[in-house]
Amino acid sequence: MSTLVIAEAGVNHNGSLPLALELVDAAAAAGADVVKFQTFDPKRLVSSRAPKADYQKRNDSHASQLEMLEALQLSESDHDAIVARCKARSILFMSTGFDEISLRFLLDRYDMAGVKIPSGEIVNARLLLEAARSGRHVFLSTGMSTLADIERALGVIAFGIHNPQGGGTRADFEFAYADADQRAALERRVTLLHCTTEYPAPPRHVNLLAMDSMRAAFQLQVGYSDHSRGIAIAIAAVARGATVVEKHFTLDRTLAGPDHAASLLPNELATMIAGIREVDSALGSAIKAPSPGELANRMVARQSLVAARAIRAGELFTEVNLTTKRPGDGVSPLAYWEYVGRKAGRSYVAEELIDP
Repeated sequence: MSTLVIAEAGVNHNGSLPLALELVDAAAAAGADVVKFQTFDPKRLVSSRAPKADYQKRNDSHASQLEMLEALQLSESDHDAIVARCKARSILFMSTGFDEISLRFLLDRYDMAGVKIPSGEIVNARLLLEAARSGRHVFLSTGMSTLADIERALGVIAFGIHNPQGGGTRADFEFAYADADQRAALERRVTLLHCTTEYPAPPRHVNLLAMDSMRAAFQLQVGYSDHSRGIAIAIAAVARGATVVEKHFTLDRTLAGPDHAASLLPNELATMIAGIREVDSALGSAIKAPSPGELANRMVARQSLVAARAIRAGELFTEVNLTTKRPGDGVSPLAYWEYVGRKAGRSYVAEELIDP
């Protein structure tokens, strides 16, 4: 199965439509399956007293998180232009809606490839219900979360899938997850994204083995939303079984803005995607069997029983006169001890294949 690669443009357009369109072009040229943006109303998302994260303080000059987000907001017409460019470049469009109104706008207006729930919204029951009722595949990012947090979010999604209207209580959500029929729908609709919510995330904090824990705990497909520097960890995640990889990219890491410094450049994005495609191909089948190329080489690389020196008819095969050498087109060396002590049925010259 080919890994779904989501090129995360996010807010790296800095509020500029021309820059956003260039990001679409770069993602398409790099070979990404999806290019994803972020859709929000700053005043619905944050209060005026919401602080900025340390990485945002380092990379953005606005006084508050609200001011920063106001400078990064895309208009409805911006969205229209971005979606049109995606269609022209044959790349799928996605955007993360950070509240149910923003998500509803995206769902009603565009044919998105799926719904991404960002890590910070894993406890946002209203947003989770909107995503569950969208009919789209849900990519649930799990940064900053425990397995218990994930289970509670899955309970909300399971409830939303089976209850098309109204809200629910925490008891309703717990029941939905506990019910086998309701939980079964999650297998078709949800992919969990392992994530470390640090920008950049140091390798020692990535913990790719947590992907295995999530897969075992929830029996769902697992992917990886990568905030580490470089491309090695994202490629490693695919080798570990990630079915989705999401990675931030930018046109220029020196631009002002919260996410540029931890993002890939377009050529790095292309290199990462090429590496992922190689891993996709290399994963192949779980069946351990010779490949067609190996079958052709097996005779050359393996050995056969041969005479170590001239052997007379009726002479006993011994460890002195019997050995193994390439090629492997004769009796297998596995039979060596079956021949030692047996009489030779005919004469052999040195290096001649021993008869079966």
